Amino acid sequence: MAKKAQPEKTGAGFRAETKFIIASPYKIRPVADLVRRKSYSDAMAMLEHMPHKGARLIRKTVKSAAGNALEQNKKLDEDMLYIKDVQVNEGPRMKRVWFRGRGRADMLLKRMCHITVVIDEAGK
Repeated sequence: MAKKAQPEKTGAGFRAETKFIIASPYKIRPVADLVRRKSYSDAMAMLEHMPHKGARLIRKTVKSAAGNALEQNKKLDEDMLYIKDVQVNEGPRMKRVWFRGRGRADMLLKRMCHITVVIDEAGK
């Protein structure tokens, strides 16, 4: 299961990270590219209607970052937020043996990724 980092307010907005997700970063990055620099409500509407696994994972992280922003600054509401940055970085790889015919074996790499979302106030 993915581990959540502590929420933090950087000089560049409110962050949330989801680490050690068993999904290839190459499959999740195209979804992240679609929601980068969009308003929070537009991004959530897009992510809810996408069939990709990456959309579900990014939606959870975006929702967590918005929750961090709303909890730390009570003057904000959801209409004032936009997604400043979404990064999908490569994590460690789990290596498994994949047995093949004639006594051979291949390596099966199960890739992991880390998703980082930065949300900021739209007026900044």
